[in-house]
Amino acid sequence: MGRHSLPDGPTARSTGARPGTRRRPLVLVTGLVLAVAAGSVLALRSGLLPFGARCDGPSVRLDVAASPDIAPAVEAVADTAREKATRTDGRCLDVRVVARPSHELADSFGQRPADPEFQVWIPDSSLWVGRVGSEGGTPLTDAGTIASSPLALGAVPEAAKSLGWPTKRYTWAGLTESATSGGDLRLGVADPTRSATGLLALARISAAHVKDAEDRDEADTRTAATAKLLYQRVADGDDQVMATLPRDDSGAEQGNPRRNQALLLSEQAAFAHNEGTDGGPRLDLFYPEDGTARLDYPYALVDEDEMSPERSRAASRFMTLLGEPGGRRALHDHGFRAGDGTADAEVVAAAGGRDPQPYTAAPAEPPTVKQLQALLGMWTITEQSARISTVVATSASMGNLVPGRGGQTRMDLARNSLLQALATFTPEDEIGLWKFATHLDGEKDYLELSPTRRLGDREGDGGVHRDALAAAFGSLTPVPHGATGLYDTTLAAYEEARRTYASGKFNAVVIVTDGANDDAGGIGLDALVTKLEKLADPRRPVPLIAVAIGPEADESALERIAAPTGGSAHRVDDPSQIHQVILKAIMAAGSKAPR
Repeated sequence: MGRHSLPDGPTARSTGARPGTRRRPLVLVTGLVLAVAAGSVLALRSGLLPFGARCDGPSVRLDVAASPDIAPAVEAVADTAREKATRTDGRCLDVRVVARPSHELADSFGQRPADPEFQVWIPDSSLWVGRVGSEGGTPLTDAGTIASSPLALGAVPEAAKSLGWPTKRYTWAGLTESATSGGDLRLGVADPTRSATGLLALARISAAHVKDAEDRDEADTRTAATAKLLYQRVADGDDQVMATLPRDDSGAEQGNPRRNQALLLSEQAAFAHNEGTDGGPRLDLFYPEDGTARLDYPYALVDEDEMSPERSRAASRFMTLLGEPGGRRALHDHGFRAGDGTADAEVVAAAGGRDPQPYTAAPAEPPTVKQLQALLGMWTITEQSARISTVVATSASMGNLVPGRGGQTRMDLARNSLLQALATFTPEDEIGLWKFATHLDGEKDYLELSPTRRLGDREGDGGVHRDALAAAFGSLTPVPHGATGLYDTTLAAYEEARRTYASGKFNAVVIVTDGANDDAGGIGLDALVTKLEKLADPRRPVPLIAVAIGPEADESALERIAAPTGGSAHRVDDPSQIHQVILKAIMAAGSKAPR
């Protein structure tokens, strides 16, 4: 941790001084009585004697910023220290605690202020400390963990019963799937960009999908689909998501579509809710059996090298107090586990845990920085609504059988995969569909089957656009003797996407084809690339994502077409992989788009 790596207990007064100041000479006093008196004064000033006196003399001020959930417990320890006249360096320890959301201070420290307002920071997770370090911000020294709290899924009793609480146990993937697949259970989560709870929960869901899926692409697709579902009920932060729970036990409150029946949250948050006086149904907790993440509450010194020796020792002294019996009791009383994560039966019971839920399971390995960056990139695309024009080849070759797929054609598999992709988008996303071959609409090689509109918009028949679009996908069939008018269609689709660009959304064109361009009378490849270079605007990006099916598709031509737009080309041998490729490509393109 640096030059003061261990929290000190009560010690004799330091002789250290700031650079540039002069130390006063120590006058040696002879005589037994005077020596004893001097020793007593020194012991009192150092806080070594067991009895404390009211602090009328000088004090050492220590400013601590703490995550709002743990701030009350930290402040209780600080208050006790003042009441007992706890000393450091012979001066009273005066600790002032301020509750500040962790993401806000991470943003502030990431900018490296010249004179930090606080000497100690206690965020809810070491993820924030790592983020500041990776950004080259204010130097932070992690001195250790003072408390912890595992993540779980909390549900009101009726919802918990429907999920089989307490006897049924789930993995992370199984729990989130059960809570989001039926549509009857409203599951809320705090925004992973503002909440360590939200981000760590998403990381555990992703890790579970990696374990269960056949390959990484499938795992990424499942995680993206889950994130899309979670985003529909996301709240800005931890306090905000807790406020979405029912406020009373009435059926009306629990039936209110604006109220969540379950949340991804920490054990301590459930404890605080259940022990609070605001009313509302208690929460029951599901602890995933494949290893949960946990909040670890690091005690971080802020710019320690610039801290005065007195304040540095005061910070160390206060950390000692947090680890002593009184400090541990204060943390326990506020629903926290010890820093090592050992389950506390009283805390678990009050939070809503019960056997045989695996609340004593060891925590999973924390995600790496690279994994977290990838998840945040994916979430950024999730929270930004999309406007996507989908363009699908219906040339005769799409009727070719796919070996080993039980008589299914390329079109059969592509159609099913596109419907899977459609299911991952929210009502706010705008999706449309064109089909293309040759001469589908007079001299045009393309035809719009469904306009690019919000999936939640009402259609003329009383349904919504998602239903009409799904029907349009279902109607895709190969055109007998149809060729592949790829280049003309690509230009027309891109021009239309640029013309109808929607600010504040992720705009893209997705082209799915199994063949090379064979419309000799249309635009050539070089001319198409030149036009796309002129149309592309980095300030209003519309990446073109091309999916090449099978060996006849001209992947090199698709790469040339996609490059000027900031998009990408991908080859799949099995059309059932299309939805995975599309979602992965969208996440990659969206993470590079300007915000």
